[in-house]
Amino acid sequence: MTLAQPPRVGVAVIVRRGNTVLLGKRRSTSHGDGVWQFPGGHLEWGESVFDCARREVLEETGLVVAVEGQGPYTNDVFEAEGKHYVTLFVLARSDAGEPQRCEPDKCDEWRWCTWDALPEPLFLPIQHLLEQMPALRNVPSPP
Repeated sequence: MTLAQPPRVGVAVIVRRGNTVLLGKRRSTSHGDGVWQFPGGHLEWGESVFDCARREVLEETGLVVAVEGQGPYTNDVFEAEGKHYVTLFVLARSDAGEPQRCEPDKCDEWRWCTWDALPEPLFLPIQHLLEQMPALRNVPSPP
């Protein structure tokens, strides 16, 4: 049996605005094509998780975010593709501006969504996040 590559660290940023979170429809030739994901990417050598979160959101959407803290993590094995990620979630807030498709070869669109109406299909790390924390789908909207 041939072993796949060692696990990589992914950073997924839960960008919140009011009662919504930002999701993008993924374009990828390696894994997860056509699924909805949070902005994010690979943690680079020597980079802090929060710096990675700010960098990835800016590179992908053009938005500047305020990091509010760390979230949970998921263990994500993409069997068919032979990829294994540990995904670190970061909580962030965006108070102004609209997301742009700064990397159109990687994302078809960005959309603000409520937790109880997330588009499908969802990227594997988000599926695992919701399995760990099913109450997220029931976060009430502010009055």
